[in-house]
Amino acid sequence: MFPIIPANSAAAGFSQNEEGIFAFGVTTSEVAISSLVSNTGVVSSDVAAVGTPRTTATACEYGDDKGIVFGGTSPATGVMGRTNLVSNSGVVQSDTTAVAGVTARSVPGGCDYGGDKGIVGFGSDGSVTNVTNLISNVGVVAADQAATTGTARYKIAACEYGDDKGIFGYGETDTNVSMTNLVSNTGVVSSDVAGVGTARNALAACRYGSGTGIFGFGDGSVTNVTNLISNVGVVASDQAATTGTARMRIAATQYGGDKGIFGFGYVTTAITNLVSNGGVVATDTAGVGTARYSPAACSFN
Repeated sequence: MFPIIPANSAAAGFSQNEEGIFAFGVTTSEVAISSLVSNTGVVSSDVAAVGTPRTTATACEYGDDKGIVFGGTSPATGVMGRTNLVSNSGVVQSDTTAVAGVTARSVPGGCDYGGDKGIVGFGSDGSVTNVTNLISNVGVVAADQAATTGTARYKIAACEYGDDKGIFGYGETDTNVSMTNLVSNTGVVSSDVAGVGTARNALAACRYGSGTGIFGFGDGSVTNVTNLISNVGVVASDQAATTGTARMRIAATQYGGDKGIFGFGYVTTAITNLVSNGGVVATDTAGVGTARYSPAACSFN
């Protein structure tokens, strides 16, 4: 008898999570609300606030079926390194104080790697950085890894690709850039890979399909351009920007095992755009919940 392996098991490679979450962000002020994404891509109405209201955080998966929100800014605390765990039922936990040696920062990127672990990287702590932090399969954030690889930048995006790897891409130094940095299945970040596509910042990325990913939207001039990522981490040239409202300060996550969703963004909105398992971005879906920008997003379950 062969063992029965669940569809979202790490044995299948990357987590094939069925549901997603958009959390935190800003309306006219920072909020701590979240919006769940079903396994068919339907976004829920607001879920009550948990944790410090903030904006410009990032999120990623860990432990196969859970998530973590990292960093961001709030008027009360400024730039932060605190985290909030997301359970496998989409419940956002109260704040966890940053551990010693973790640089507080805003607008970093985050993705999972190695099947059941995560990484957050880059961002701004007042100055632009290329610091990264590994996240264990139980959601513990490690102290800073030496910032020796990749151009320091912020307003960056990241997602998974392949069976167990990740990619950081695009962002802003003092100008918009398009280079990427691959993440190995042990969490090692590569040096810069030459950029492809429109240089931009404040974009988002997520996994879709079988080991593939997508970067989309952002600001250089505000756009709805997307770039597909192959299962070996190669970024394709711009896809024609024909669907979805152009916007920036957006977030994205996987849902339904093999699909993705972009959501929210600036100008302040709650619209979403589904991504098929072939990487096709749909037209706008009417917004549900509070319109906001600069949320964080990840998958779970």
